[in-house]
Amino acid sequence: QVQLVESGGGLVQAGGSLRLSCAASGRIFSSYAMGWFRQAPGKEREFVAVIRWSGAWTYYADSVKGRFTISRDNAENTVYLQMNSLKPEDAAVYYCAASRYGVAGYTQREYDYWGQGTQVAVSS
Repeated sequence: QVQLVESGGGLVQAGGSLRLSCAASGRIFSSYAMGWFRQAPGKEREFVAVIRWSGAWTYYADSVKGRFTISRDNAENTVYLQMNSLKPEDAAVYYCAASRYGVAGYTQREYDYWGQGTQVAVSS
């Protein structure tokens, strides 16, 4: 069992930055692919970014490409999402997710464990 706890959300002005963190329990974190998803009010949860177990491969939704960066520190069992140039449309609850298979893509069914989410609000 893996537990994921997100932090770092908050209120930021448009154009600002936030860094989200997701701390994972379990000593096999380094073998998991990790993803970030988000859900805005009245919308379905959508993919944001994913990083493979080694950190050597990342993939982003088109809507955040060039502005967001996913990274991981396997020694600290933590994955990060650096969000720059934030827009009002980035406001959502952001969820961290883990896949047991080390590689994962952009569909939610590929992920086995989910955090509770952290709220990001962006003022215009």
